[in-house]
Amino acid sequence: MEEIGALLKEALALHQAGQLLDAAARYEQVLAQAPRQFDALHLLGVVRRQQGNAPEAVQLISQALTINPAQATAHCNLGAALQDLGRSSEALAGYDTALQLNPAYALAWSNRGNALRALGRLPEAVESYNQALRLRPSYPEAWCNRATALLDLGRPEAALESAERALHQKRPYAQAACVRANALFGLRAFDAALRAYDEAIASDARSPEAHAGRGLALMKLERPGEALSSFDTALVLRPQHAEGHRQRADALLALGRREEGVEAYRRARALAQEAGEDTGELDFVLAAIGAGTAPGQAPEAYVKALFDQYAGHFEQHLTQVLGYRTPALIEAALARHVHGADLTAVDLGCGTGLCAPFLRPRSARLVGVDLSERMLAQARATGQYDELACADIGSYLDRHPQAFDLAVAADVLVYFGELDTLFGQVRAALRAGGLFCFSTEALNEGALHKEDFALLPSQRYAHGLAYLERLAARHGFTVLEAQRAPVRSEHGLEIEGDLLVLRAAR
Repeated sequence: MEEIGALLKEALALHQAGQLLDAAARYEQVLAQAPRQFDALHLLGVVRRQQGNAPEAVQLISQALTINPAQATAHCNLGAALQDLGRSSEALAGYDTALQLNPAYALAWSNRGNALRALGRLPEAVESYNQALRLRPSYPEAWCNRATALLDLGRPEAALESAERALHQKRPYAQAACVRANALFGLRAFDAALRAYDEAIASDARSPEAHAGRGLALMKLERPGEALSSFDTALVLRPQHAEGHRQRADALLALGRREEGVEAYRRARALAQEAGEDTGELDFVLAAIGAGTAPGQAPEAYVKALFDQYAGHFEQHLTQVLGYRTPALIEAALARHVHGADLTAVDLGCGTGLCAPFLRPRSARLVGVDLSERMLAQARATGQYDELACADIGSYLDRHPQAFDLAVAADVLVYFGELDTLFGQVRAALRAGGLFCFSTEALNEGALHKEDFALLPSQRYAHGLAYLERLAARHGFTVLEAQRAPVRSEHGLEIEGDLLVLRAAR
C-alpha cells in the first residue's frame, strides 16, 4: 500500500506539472498492482482526455465510478469527456449527478451550461452559467461561455458585457477576445469588431474563428479583397470547414470573380455533404447565381437564419438602407378596401411587426406568423398582436381553415417561387369574401424572363403579374387591385414590385 501511495503521489505531481506521458505511466503502474484503485482509474481517464482520447477517458472514468459513485469530480470529468464526443445529453446527466453530490460545484455548473448550449437550450444555459458565477464571480471561462450563449440568444449587448468581464479577469484570453469581437459585430459596430478580431488574433494567430470573423467584418465594411485574405487564412487553419469555403465564395462574388466563387460554393457543398449536413442553402445560393436549378422556394433554414440575424436591426436596415416602402403601400391599399374594425387578420411573415400599426385598428383579433423566434420577440414587444406563432406560414394556414377575414403578406412571397400551393392555403384559411393583400418583386416579362417566376442573384424571387392573376382566378379570388410601384432600393436602384388585393369568392 505504501508503494501504491508513493506512485500515486508521484503521478499526481507529474500530472500537475503537465508531464502527461510520465503521469500516465505511473497511474498504469498503480493499476497493474491494484486494478480497482479509484484515483488511478479516474485520473488516468483525465490524462487520456487531455491527450485527446475521449473514448478511453469515458471508459476509464466510468470504470472508476462503478467503484466509488459518490465522487462529484469524477462525474464532472465524465461529463466533459462525453461532451468532447458530442454526447451532450449524457454529459448533462453527468453534470447533474455531480451537482446532486455537490451543489456548490462551480465548474460543474459552468460545464452544464456548455452541454445545455450544445443542446440548444440557451436560456437554461445562461442560468447555469449565472449559478456558476454566483458561486465563483472570478471565473473568466464561465463569463466567456455565458457571452457565447447570450450571442446565440440574439443579445449582443449583454454578450459584450459578459465577454469584457472575462477579459477583465484574464488577459490575454483569445477565446474571450473573439467572442467580444462577435458581440461588437452583432451590434453592427464593424470597425470596432475589426479591431477586436485583430486583438484576438494577436492573442492566438491560429484561431480560425477570429480570422473568419475578421473577414466577415471586412465584408460588412465593403472591403472584400481584404476579407478574402482573412477567409483564406482561416481555411489554411481549418481546410475542411464548409462554412469557411462559403464565406470565401461570398468574397469572390463581391469581387466579381464569379467562376471562382461558383467553384468555392461547390467545394463548400461537397464538404457539407460529406459531413452529412443539409445542402439546401448552398443549392439555393448556387441557383441564385445561375449555377444550379432553382427550388420552388427558399429553404426554411435559410429564411430563419437570415431573419434571426436581422432581428436586432431589421427595421433600421429596411427603412434606412433599403428604403422599404411595402408597409406604406399595403396600408394605403387596405384603406381603399377595408372599412371596418372587426376583422380577424393574419400577418404572414410578420417579422418585427411593421404592419401591425395599421392592421391593429382594423382587427378585432390580430395573429402574426413568422419562422424567426427572434423576429417574433420584437413583434411581441409591440403589444399589438393577440397571438404570435413561430411556424411555416403554409403549415399554419393548413391548421386554421376558414379562420380569417384578412391575410397580409408584406415582402414574404419573395422567398417563394411557385405560389400555387400557398394561394390554395390562403384561400382555404379565408372566410367567404375575405381579402388577401400581398406584395411581390416584379418580374420583367420580356425576352429575358418568359417564365412565371425567377430566382434573382439577390436570392429573392420575382413573379410575373400574369402568373399572379392566373393563380388568383384558379383559386377563386377576384383581383380588386393590382398596382406596380417601387418597393425598396438596392445599390442605389429602385426595385419595382406588384401589390395586389384579392377577394375570396363569397
